[in-house]
Order: sequence, then structure tokens, then C-alpha cells
Amino acid sequence: MKLGYSLGYWDSRPPEGAATAVRAADELGLDSVWTAEAYGSDALTPLAWYGASTSRIRLGTAVAQLSARTPTATAMAALTLDHLSGGRFVLGLGASGPQVVEGWYGLPYPRPLARTREYVAVVRQVLARQAPVRFDGEFYRLPLPADEGTGLGRALRSTVHPLRADLPIFLGAEGPKNVSMTAEIADGWLAAFYSPRTDDTHRQLLADGFARRAPDRRAAAEFEVVATVPVVLAGSVQAAADQIRPHLALYIGGMGAREANFHRDALARLGYGAACEEITAHFLAGDRARAVAAVPLELVTDTALVGTEADIAHQLPAWRSTAVTTLVVQGSPDVLPTMARLLR
Repeated sequence: MKLGYSLGYWDSRPPEGAATAVRAADELGLDSVWTAEAYGSDALTPLAWYGASTSRIRLGTAVAQLSARTPTATAMAALTLDHLSGGRFVLGLGASGPQVVEGWYGLPYPRPLARTREYVAVVRQVLARQAPVRFDGEFYRLPLPADEGTGLGRALRSTVHPLRADLPIFLGAEGPKNVSMTAEIADGWLAAFYSPRTDDTHRQLLADGFARRAPDRRAAAEFEVVATVPVVLAGSVQAAADQIRPHLALYIGGMGAREANFHRDALARLGYGAACEEITAHFLAGDRARAVAAVPLELVTDTALVGTEADIAHQLPAWRSTAVTTLVVQGSPDVLPTMARLLR
């Protein structure tokens, strides 16, 4: 199992010490660092900045939102960053949710799985650079049909030759159908709220997708499962869990609407449906303290690594036996030396 580090997205300003943390991760021999975007900082620019001061570590987006850019614009950014980093870029994509897509980008949120499938197909065409890009899909049409524009559009091929025509594309997925589609069309799965307890379920969903995988894709054996896992070192499991409870309460109660919250749905499928309902009710009523207090300890320990170094060493074997190929630490960079030592 490889080790990565999640930088996430910015809060109200750039995070202090992030560049130092990335350089330290590179020196420690970590596999990868990952950025994200919501509706503030973008996922691509920080990687260009951090990549300039590192030499080995992979640079990934977890995730770049589909609606933020057209597929060709995303492909342009990907091939540019791959050249600048010497072949270290990993393009992680995700559909986000209707609250962000409709509220921030002002775009509709139709059929996210079908849209993702088309988006990835266009990106792969650009990167392959075998011919001018042509695509006639439900959501993306290149060139734009003459009756919908000036009629002057023509199929184009990237002026830049990609460093890697097979640049890896990972997908962030939480729902069962989305996970299976990821195994079918992508090179890796960016997993959130992964639990070793349900590893058999995850493996079956991936196997279903592998069975539909095109022969020209990377072999299923090369497929990566990159799981973002909160890690907190503290004097006890309970004390460490208390630092993660606010994060879980936010994602369950506040990252989405009552009618549509993919994070809450994923945690409910782990068996915490009743707790998720209670947390959501408190959160939407404005009582965040009660929402945080309602997060069960078992939910934290199912999806995170918490406690003393000895506690985490005891918890790690369960993760090693899962489908996860890279464990991405979410938390203070201070835990990275300990995690690197424990994984070795």
C-alpha cells in the first residue's frame, strides 16, 4: 500500500505551510499529493505551484469538477501540467453535486454518470491526438453543429503533443453504479468514506465494472484505488475521534441538501442511516454542536485512523487487506512521518 497526502481545497485563504508539507512528502517518499476544488480555490493551479519545487511525487486532482471546464479545456490543463511536471500528473475528475453545479456554475445537473462517460471519452480523444476531435454525444458535441452556431466551427487537434497519451484518469465516485462505471472507463477510483468492513462490496462493484472494460484500456490489475482517510494522532481513540466528528457532521448535514447528499448516502450505506438522519436534522436546524455530538464513534473508526501510534498500528492491517492501493492521509502533515514509518 502506497501513501499519499490530501491538501484538499482552501478555506478562506491559502493554507499556511502547504508548500513545505508537499516538499516534505516528496522527501519522505510519498506516492502522491492531491488537491480539490469546491467553489473557491481551484484544483489545478496549486499543483503547478507545488510541482515546481518537487521532483518525484505524483500530483493529482481529487477532484476537478466536470462543470468547471469543458472536457477539452480540462484536457489542455492536463497535458500542460503533465509536461511541466515531467509526467507526474494524475487527472482526477468528479461530477460534484446539484447544489454546486446549479448554484455556482449556473448549469443543469442531468444524468451525471452518462455525462461523466462522455466527458472522459472527449478527454481521451484530446490526449490520444490521433485525429481532430469529433464527438456527437448527448451532452458534448464537437464541433458544434452548424445549426446551433455560426457554422464555422471545425474539428481541431491539439497543437501540443501530449507527454503521455495514456495519462491516467481517475474518477471520484460514491454511488454503487458510479463505482462500477469507474472501474469500466477509468484508470483509478478516488474513494471517500471507504471502510475496510465493506471491502467485499467495493471489490464486487469494481469487478462488475472490470467485466465491461474495453480491451484497449489499462489492465484491471493496474487499476488504482486511492482512498482519502482522515488520520489523527492523539492520546486516545476518543480524543482523536473528537477532532474528526465536526468534519463528518459537516459532510453529512451540510454538504448537500436534505433531498440530495451523496456523502450522507454513502455513510448511510455503511449502516449509519439513523445517525445520519439525526445529524442532518440537527445541522439543518442550526445546532451544529448536537450534530457533531451525534456522530457515532464507530462511524469514525470505520472510516478513519485515530488514536495513539500504537492504536493506528493496530488498525492498519485491516486497511492493508482491502482493495485500496494508496492511502491518502487527510489531516495534519505532522502525521506523515509516523504514517510513512508504519506503512514501511
